[in-house]
This record gives sequence, C-alpha cells and structure tokens, in this order.
Amino acid sequence: MTQKCAHKGCGKKFTDPEEECHYHPGAPIFHEGQKGWQCCKTRVLTFDEFLTIPPCSVGKHSVDAPVLAPVQTSGPASQKQKHPEVAPPPEIGSDGIEVYGQQQSLQQKKALPKVTAAPGTPPPEKKEKPLEQDDPSMAVPPEAKCKRLGCEATYDGGNREDEDEKCVFHPGAPIFHEGSKGYSCCKRRVLEFDQFMKIPGCATGRHLFVGAPKSGDEEELVSCRNDFYQTYTDVIVSIFAKKVDKTRAEVHFSERQLDVDLPMPDDKRYKVSFPLYGAIDPAGCEYKVLTTKIELKLKKADGLSWPTLRSDEVSGEIIQIGKPATA
Repeated sequence: MTQKCAHKGCGKKFTDPEEECHYHPGAPIFHEGQKGWQCCKTRVLTFDEFLTIPPCSVGKHSVDAPVLAPVQTSGPASQKQKHPEVAPPPEIGSDGIEVYGQQQSLQQKKALPKVTAAPGTPPPEKKEKPLEQDDPSMAVPPEAKCKRLGCEATYDGGNREDEDEKCVFHPGAPIFHEGSKGYSCCKRRVLEFDQFMKIPGCATGRHLFVGAPKSGDEEELVSCRNDFYQTYTDVIVSIFAKKVDKTRAEVHFSERQLDVDLPMPDDKRYKVSFPLYGAIDPAGCEYKVLTTKIELKLKKADGLSWPTLRSDEVSGEIIQIGKPATA
C-alpha cells in the first residue's frame, strides 16, 4: 500500500517502511523575513528557497510524524518585555472608532478619513503580472515538480498538450504576519505551518515545470514580502529585499501614496506604487536601507489606527499596535 511520509522536508510516497527518509525533525522558524528550520542553521529570505533547504536528518518514513508549531520569535506569544513605543489604551467614540495617542478633536473622532483619490484623478488600477508559462520548446525532466505555490503535482511523462491538464495553485505571495500565515491572493489565515501548507489553491491554470527562459540583458521585476506595525504616531513598514543598491534606491512619500523603486543584483528590481490607508506627513517620513530589508517610517497625519497598509485591498491579518518584541 502506497503511503505519504509526514516528515517535514520529505513528503515522499513510499511502500517500504524501512526505506531511508531525509527530513527536518525541528519546527519551521519565520523571523524578521528570514526563514529556516529549528534543527539546522540555514536561513533564507524567500519562501521558494525555504522549501528547497536540504533535510538535515536521516531516519525511516512515518505517516504519523508529530505536528510541530513554528517557533514564536515575535508577537504576543513571546512578549516578555515592555516597549516605550506601545500605544496607550485607545479612546473609543460612540460610533466604535478607535483613536490612538493624545486626545483628538471631535471632528477626528466622528469618522475615519474617507479614502479617495485626488480630485480629477481616476482611482489607481491594479495591474496583474502575466502568469509565467512553460516554454514549449524546453524538455521537462522526469518527475519534475510543479513550481506553482500550493500545487504538489509531478510530471509523469505524459502529453503536455492535454487540455485536461489542471493546476490548482496560489498566484499570490506567502504572507507571515505576527504568527498568522496565508497568501496575498486569498483571505484565509491560519496559525500552524502544517495548516498553511494545506490551504487549497484559489486559482487554476497549467502546471509550471520548467518556466520561461530568461533573457541575459532583461531586467526582472520581482515581488518582495512586506510587513508593518504601528504606534499611535507612526507606521513602520519593512520591505524584505536583499542587497539593495543604496545609491540607486528611490522612495517617494506623498500624503496618500508610497512609491518605491529598489534595484538589486542580477538585474532584478522591486518597483511598486500604492495608495496608503491613511494620510501621512511626507516631511516627517524617512527610510533606511539595511542588508536584508528596507525599513520605512511613515509619520501619521493624525492619531487614527490603520487596519491595513494599503487602501486598495482588504486584509484579514492580525494588526499589532506597537513594536513587536524580540526573542
């Protein structure tokens, strides 16, 4: 009887219980954009790299491996110290709106600022990046795994022109925020890593086994994970982009919009513009380029809390007011 190994990092199908198994006995770790396993030292930045970290232990296959919760390195579960940046209890108006910081005017308490585009300016359009497809001229290696997130299919050597080929996957990027996990393309959020790996795909298409060929002189636009927390005066945003060229990096702050252009090695670039949930004071904003991320400090124009960073998307994430604790 064919069974699937439940060990982390293995996941192979087997019939011989004595077959050698290569796996990770530790729990997954996600901290400050870095990803890895508790049982070994390798740390990477992207989720795709995390899935390819070589297993560090050898044993026998198992169908009932223990479920290990990810190590909490930040967030409410690990808070053992107080931070001066944590906001005092919010004032709650008669309509249920929370206002943080010093006492606000009655006009500010009456309603949240209405998020609208500037007069005469059409609302920004969300441009979807074309879905990458396999190059028909490239041969697919036997037992190649589909590269799309959420799909576990392997190439069986069949005819790729079969119209019935169906890949169920996540077109968005993985999101890890204060212990919750999910994808940017759908609203479901879970806490356990095992549950995250089992979130059903929300889109369908064709499998991606080899990808499209990359031109040597073509600049590649990449997506980078971002995260944020807020105090009653600022919103602190982290964009996890590695080895950004400080001399060419550009960040422009507007009252209702953020424009970011980050050139990286190997002809890669992260470029994005999006409307902010609330108003900011551009003169009071700043940013700094670090080794593994860009940190932006957005000065709020008022003391209102932001349930999400962008005004053009709805988030089901847990939002923290104040700086997260460190391990």
